[in-house]
Amino acid sequence: MGDPAAAFDVRVSADGRATLGPVAVGLRTGLDRRFARWGVGSGAVETAYPSVLTVDELAGLDYFDNFPHLASVVTGLGPDGGPELPARYALPSAACYSAYLDLSGSALAAPVRVTTVTSCFRREERYEGLRRLYGFSMREIVCVGPRETVLDFLGEFRKRVASYLDALGLPYELAAATDPFFDPSGARSVMQKLFPVKEEFRYGGSLAIASLNFHRNFFGERCRITLPDGGPAFTGCVAFGLERWLAALGEHFGGDAERTSAALAAAEEAVG
Repeated sequence: MGDPAAAFDVRVSADGRATLGPVAVGLRTGLDRRFARWGVGSGAVETAYPSVLTVDELAGLDYFDNFPHLASVVTGLGPDGGPELPARYALPSAACYSAYLDLSGSALAAPVRVTTVTSCFRREERYEGLRRLYGFSMREIVCVGPRETVLDFLGEFRKRVASYLDALGLPYELAAATDPFFDPSGARSVMQKLFPVKEEFRYGGSLAIASLNFHRNFFGERCRITLPDGGPAFTGCVAFGLERWLAALGEHFGGDAERTSAALAAAEEAVG
């Protein structure tokens, strides 16, 4: 089997920072366009959000209570050359946070769907090539509305992603997973075990390349997003880690860029 990193012209540092050459950039761009097209085709509006979030915004979502180990805060330097404290900004660890924060205080007359892509950052205990990076690209498609609308949205994309993976011939399993938005030791996590709210498409049984996330009304409550009846909105999203898709494709097709491109084109023709 060839070396996927060498064939795709990818260099990854030990601390999880990736440099992509022309072949990898082309493949990643094609994947992102495909997923974005799925979102727009389902009624999502393409949206670009600020590159950073405020610390106060994330604090309002319990982020630093639940996941302080993942966070990367951003600060400037003061006149003495030392960091300005406290830090005002943080790098996003998921693309969808911005969508919910952007809707803060909204009274929805109808369900909302948006799609966005952003650079995300997660401090991890270890990094592993394109499989696990400090900085990576995430495309998300988000639905905000009544409970059944959000569940139907997730069901729609569960079928679409599965069909696409089948057409590509990538081996995968769909498995329940720990939801990244809730404290794993808290009451919401206990409830999740009774009614799973996150599913992952795992290439080869271990590498999560896409996820389906049902947040119930967590973000509706925290961001004060209401439905026509005055109750908090429900939210859900489908997320694609683009570099992880490159890792899966590279491993499956032995690092052969031409075979990879041909398989993607065939899958596109088969399922759109």
